[in-house]
Amino acid sequence: MAAKVVGRGAWSSARRFGLVACRKYSSGGGYPSTPLTAPLPGVPKPVFATVDGQEGFETKVTTLENGLQVASQNKFGQFCTVGILINSGSRYEAKYIGGISHFLEKLAFSSTAQFGSKDEILLTLEKHGGICDCQASRDTTMYAVSADAKGLDTVVNLLADVVLQPRLSDEEIEMTRMAVRFELEDLNMRPNPEPLLTEMIHAAAYRENTVGLNRFCPAENIEKIDRQVLHSYLRNYYTPNRMVLAGVGIEHEQLVDCARKHLLGTEPVWGGGKATAVDRSVAQYTGGILKLEKDMSDVSLGPTPIPELTHIMIGLETCSFLEEDFIPFAVLNMMMGGGGSFSAGGPGKGMFTRLYLNVLNRHHWMYNATSYQHSYEDTGLLCIHASADPRQVREMVEIITREFILMAGAVGEVELERAKTQLQSMLMMNLESRPVIFEDVGRQVLATGMRKLPHELCVLIGTVSASDIKRVVTKMLRNKPAVAALGDLAELPTYEHIQAALSSKDGRLPRMYRLFR
Repeated sequence: MAAKVVGRGAWSSARRFGLVACRKYSSGGGYPSTPLTAPLPGVPKPVFATVDGQEGFETKVTTLENGLQVASQNKFGQFCTVGILINSGSRYEAKYIGGISHFLEKLAFSSTAQFGSKDEILLTLEKHGGICDCQASRDTTMYAVSADAKGLDTVVNLLADVVLQPRLSDEEIEMTRMAVRFELEDLNMRPNPEPLLTEMIHAAAYRENTVGLNRFCPAENIEKIDRQVLHSYLRNYYTPNRMVLAGVGIEHEQLVDCARKHLLGTEPVWGGGKATAVDRSVAQYTGGILKLEKDMSDVSLGPTPIPELTHIMIGLETCSFLEEDFIPFAVLNMMMGGGGSFSAGGPGKGMFTRLYLNVLNRHHWMYNATSYQHSYEDTGLLCIHASADPRQVREMVEIITREFILMAGAVGEVELERAKTQLQSMLMMNLESRPVIFEDVGRQVLATGMRKLPHELCVLIGTVSASDIKRVVTKMLRNKPAVAALGDLAELPTYEHIQAALSSKDGRLPRMYRLFR
């Protein structure tokens, strides 16, 4: 009897909490037949979130009276990323002492007219949960802050002061000299030589002009750079018409108001006046070879030392990121892919890219084969970096030249679709991050005055065909190669032989016959 009471109680509880609503609205048992899609009596109609269409994601751009562009992208959340991007970098240093951009990067967010020290700046940002960073590349210098959106006025005021009113005290410049020396030492001692090789391939491809100029300050110039030299550079390149104030996660009008308040009519510390000696040189691709004989046997000592390797990078000129062929080249770079011989993972890790399938999977003695694409507003470079034992350098170079020639051959439908899908997914995944959206907005507006949205780029990627790949590769292979070589180079083929291999049908190096080995 007790059991029956419990059972009835449980059943009535279930009915009370709506767990048997389906029985109530079924056709049996004398209940009315009401479909579940019908609204419940007395319950208000639900309001669902909707997407406003693509116009809600458009980047808004306003140009102020002094030429400064203000660009913003709305992104919901408590925090925002705001920064100033400037058309300034090592490519503009031809008329100056090389290394100025490297110095300015290290001097960023130091004392200014309003802030007595770097610590004061960091304490101000801390009140809004903020962090700051400065990065200088070959063609762009970027000052950025991520902080609570409520502190926008403080952040823009701080950025304006850091960019236009730096003190550049003797003590700060001396500290920067020490930091630059340390970075140069570190660059030469790293087990991964990729940053050094990237410097070398640019110097070989664009000999002594624009993007071929050294991004890092040469050791002999460290003592030559002082406040006067920095001011003479800043006077010409830190002008409003070469700047973009970009923000992600704030209202556009609010950002424009802050820009007018802090960046309009502000006199820089180096004095106003019109820029007189702005370098507008277009990159001249020269091709060529740059070799650095270096003992790599003790680069990584320890319980499991990396074996001695020779590193080679071979590159060819492509196109600027403003040209239509930029997208096919990006797909080609994805299709080549590659990486280190110790990578692990499935298709998402690029294990089905050509440099894995044709090179690393077949030649166990190769430690690395990776494709890179560098793009600028007037040129571009597609490179393959490979590393192996010094005794097998010749064979390694031939394998890479063969891969360049095979790019112009048949392109499989599956590998092309995989490369396009991988590029689209990488683009969308990267643009999930607020700082990445900020950099994308800033760089595009700085170069073109507008921004192409991700869905537009995905459509362009989707339209790339096998004939597009073949067309851009055929054009690329007409250029002279750029070669960078690092390590023991006794077995390195001559530049003429590498050039001959890239002009041949099969990519093979000319045969060499030796009487004695």
